[in-house]
Amino acid sequence: MIEAQKSVYTHVIYDSAGVEQNFALDLEKNEKIKIYAKLPSWFKVPTPLGTYNPDWAIVVDDEGEEKLFFVVETKSSTWWDDLRHQEGAKIKCGEQHFAALAADIEKPAEYIKAKDVDGFMSYVG
Repeated sequence: MIEAQKSVYTHVIYDSAGVEQNFALDLEKNEKIKIYAKLPSWFKVPTPLGTYNPDWAIVVDDEGEEKLFFVVETKSSTWWDDLRHQEGAKIKCGEQHFAALAADIEKPAEYIKAKDVDGFMSYVG
């Protein structure tokens, strides 16, 4: 658990030391991050393979433009072969879920897989 200034909570409880802990610490340090949340276990996306729980919701200031909202999946590897088959399939379903939601929204949330904040920010711009 780490103390947080930019999270919607006063502290961030992460599932794994290493990837998630470092991700939270780096979110705190990044000036473009306005607010974030480590999503609680009850935040679930239904998929044909069972429920799926994304890791993070993040609001970013993208060069003074309107803030963008991202749902992020952090794993120690971004390579599908390294994930358990079932977990990788659920993540793919999560991507499709957010893509379907985006169809009717002017500025939809974007779903990103990243193993660190630098990787996440490379998608932001």
